[in-house]
Amino acid sequence: MHIDWAALGSVFGVSLVITVALVGLFTLGIVGLTKRESAAAQGNSAALAVSGAYACFALCAVAVGYGIFLIVA
Repeated sequence: MHIDWAALGSVFGVSLVITVALVGLFTLGIVGLTKRESAAAQGNSAALAVSGAYACFALCAVAVGYGIFLIVA
């Protein structure tokens, strides 16, 4: 049996980068929702923060859906 270590390393590297990107994107969504809470406490509107948070969560869902598509296809 021959293991292609270069391909295995490439898959590991891409998986690591995508995982870090998804965690960062999800974190930005959480921060956006936190900004909404602080703006509501001050009596201000935080429509931009909320829409940005929802966009981050939507991109996370799209990335996860695409990953499931790649696994199934």
